[in-house]
This record gives sequence, structure tokens and C-alpha cells, in this order.
Amino acid sequence: MNEIALPRIGIRLSSGLGPRYCIDLAQAAEANGFASIWFAENPFESGVFVAAGACAAMTGRMRLGIGVVNPYTRHPVQIAMEFAALDELSGGRAILGIGSGIAAPIKCMGLDNSRPVTAVREAITIVCGLMMGDGVTFDGTVFNVRSVNTLRRIFPHLPHPGPQIYLAAAGQPMLRACGELADGLVISNLTPLCSAKRMAEMVVERAAKLGRPKPTIVQYVPCVARPDREEARQTIKSAIAEMLRSFWPSGDNWPRAKEKIVAESGIPRRDFVVALDRLRCGEDGMSALDDRFVETFAIAGTADECLAQAARYRAAGVDELALTIAGPQPLLDIPYLGAALFAP
Repeated sequence: MNEIALPRIGIRLSSGLGPRYCIDLAQAAEANGFASIWFAENPFESGVFVAAGACAAMTGRMRLGIGVVNPYTRHPVQIAMEFAALDELSGGRAILGIGSGIAAPIKCMGLDNSRPVTAVREAITIVCGLMMGDGVTFDGTVFNVRSVNTLRRIFPHLPHPGPQIYLAAAGQPMLRACGELADGLVISNLTPLCSAKRMAEMVVERAAKLGRPKPTIVQYVPCVARPDREEARQTIKSAIAEMLRSFWPSGDNWPRAKEKIVAESGIPRRDFVVALDRLRCGEDGMSALDDRFVETFAIAGTADECLAQAARYRAAGVDELALTIAGPQPLLDIPYLGAALFAP
């Protein structure tokens, strides 16, 4: 498959996985040539830094992406403290992803997340100041910090002059912030190729206007690679269904960014609504979702078919895919895909 242009290929681990299992998956990914491992964090699931630290200690090459934490459930000072420890432990392999988080669970904690773009901008300023400067005093709209010492006093062996910070974004204000402030963009699961291309172009264009380096574009995509193509495509439907149930707003009043994604997906909105209703009534993904959802939101099939699908993302401007290896046998599927990825 060397004749086609591919993005870098990594894997994404859900925060629903235990740290010990994360180590097994990280070691399998590293042994089979994958470039990175990304750790997702969602409210009311496992904290990301424990698993990331364990994997940092048990791997030696792969980059470790925190993708992503939010400044509401973790104050920016706490984010900087935890990330500095991870970056030192990993020998500089860590990347920090920050985003505004999933709105509904954050509100369940009684936290005011009404200014997500401002909160993320301020969090990046504070984190960078703590890891790079002589100390931080910051008076913001969301966060205020008084005379906090630089973390280099505690972590004198930090390998970089400053953290690599990627920003999770979908709406235009956050995409603009990414182009202005971040080293990279993290595009979430359930984002069709057309939407990813639009987001990548907006971030890259904004960075170029400010004379900043081109941000790295990372996209999360669920994936099942199996020798049996039909088995892979049926298995991935269950993963897509779980993501839709968990992360798509209930009801018919969707945020503008979600409406844009559906419009760009090629799936008529009415069909999308019907599928969501069937899933929320208890129907499984294999019967509620047709092949359009697989083509739009996932990579699935034989290993060679998966790599051909991955090449489409590279052509759309995605530099790296972080694949959620779905289904019950990722420790078998990772070597299968890796063998095709690095075949002569």
C-alpha cells in the first residue's frame, strides 16, 4: 500500500477502558508500527492521565495524545500540572488536547460552561504560561490566576520549551481560535469527510493569515478491519450506534455545528432523525443503520479497503487518523491492520 498517500495512523482509546487494558492496546499498537495513541476523556468515566501515564511508562516510541480535557472539570492550572508530569515521564512524546467538553454532562455537575470559546482561549494562555514562563498572573473572563509559579521549578527536565497544544473544534468560533492559538486541530468522531475538509481548511487558512505554522489536523474515526469485509461493516455499525446514542443531542433542536455536519453528510436529515429514534427505542445498530452511516462516519472492511479509505482523509487535508478500533477483538484487529499498513 506504499503507492497511496496515507495520513499517519494512530489509535484512540475510550475513557471507558481500564488502564491495564489500555497498556495492552498501546503495546500492541506500538509493536505493529502505529504512530500514536490518543486518550479520550468523557465525564463520569475513567480519568485520562492515569492511563496515559501507564502507557507512557510501557512504551518508548509512540506519541501520546491527550484528546481532550476541558477546563471546566479540570482547572487550567491542574491541566498544566498533570500534563507536565506526563510530558516529563514520556520523554517529550505527549501532546495536550483541550476542548470545551460535552455540554450536557458538564452542566449536570452544576458548572457554568456558557462561554466555551473564551474558556478554552484563557485555558491555553494559562497552561502555556505555567509551562514556559516565569509565572502567571491572569485576569480573565472565566479564569483568574494569581502569582502562580512556573512548573519548570517542579519539573526541571521538561523536554520542550512549551507544550504542543491541540484544540478540539467544530463550530466556526472555536475553529478560528484553533488557527490563532493551537498547534493542531482534533476533529471528533461522527464527522464526515466533507466536514473535516472544511474544518481543516478554515484552521489552516486562519493560521496562515497570522503567519503561524500550519496546524496538524488529527481526526478520530471508528474502524474495524477484518479479513471478512461484511463482518467488519456489520461490527462497525454497533460502534456508530453507541456514539450516536451518547453524543448526539436528543430531541429535534440540534446545535448549528451538528446541523452543518448532517447537511454535509449526504444523509437526509429525516433519515438521520429516523435512525436516531430507532436507536433510542432500543434497536441495535445493525438493523437501525444502513450502509450510508458506515460510509460517512467510519472506516471498515478488509485491511486494504481500510487503507484506501484512510487515503481519502489524507487527500482532504487530515494529517493523522486516530482510529477507534471497535468491536470485541482489537488485539487481533490491530496486528491485522498493521501488517497491511507496513507491507512492502
